[in-house]
Amino acid sequence: MNIIGWFTDPAHWSGPDGIPVRVLEQLYYSALALVLAVVIAVPIGALVGHTGRGGFLIVGLANWLRSLPDFGLLILLVLLAGVHLIPVMVALLVLAIPPLLAGTYAGVSNVDSAVVDAARGVGMREREVLLQVELPNSLPLLLGGLRAATLQVIATTAIAAYVGYGGLGRYLIDGLHRHIYVEMAAGAVLVAVLALVVEGVLAAVQHAVVSPGLRAVSTRTRPPTDPKNEPPRAAAPDRPTPDMAGVT
Repeated sequence: MNIIGWFTDPAHWSGPDGIPVRVLEQLYYSALALVLAVVIAVPIGALVGHTGRGGFLIVGLANWLRSLPDFGLLILLVLLAGVHLIPVMVALLVLAIPPLLAGTYAGVSNVDSAVVDAARGVGMREREVLLQVELPNSLPLLLGGLRAATLQVIATTAIAAYVGYGGLGRYLIDGLHRHIYVEMAAGAVLVAVLALVVEGVLAAVQHAVVSPGLRAVSTRTRPPTDPKNEPPRAAAPDRPTPDMAGVT
């Protein structure tokens, strides 16, 4: 059986092991991990970006979490805590928190200082400045971090099947155990398609909730260039010196 035949088989679209059920399970695990990551990462990143203190800790923590192997961490947690959903969620949180943390911190800390000073000048308290000025202006970077975290979590949630849970990873694990490689390929295709669909939905949501002014600013913004790497500018032509002989 080829992969097209696998997808056109009605048996794979019904029952507890059917594609719709596995997709819903994948989305449930991913959404649960992302909600927990947002609750943890966004307040911390916003607070550090607002106060300007501890930015080096945010960068170091994000890089350290990115260096942890998710599958190895899952196995370690299962050995320590047993087989249940908590090890899966912890492994996914380690993957989801860094982009959310970095995106929130960068978005809040890069809000134009003139806008923040104007908000304080009209009498806003620090909490109001953060919630009503800095967070709305940081939406492009914050939502960018959320999109990156979502893609990584959806692609990695397949590890839940390794410890007996559902999701699209069941096709990968079960296909490997039964040596049905077409099923493994179909599972990989489903994970990729689901990630692309969710990415498209999040991109549409970001376009809808971010104001056109912020989109225009983020489009025009470019990273600063290193003066050493700038191409040499052409020398300006010498201007003729006015004849001062007749000036008294």
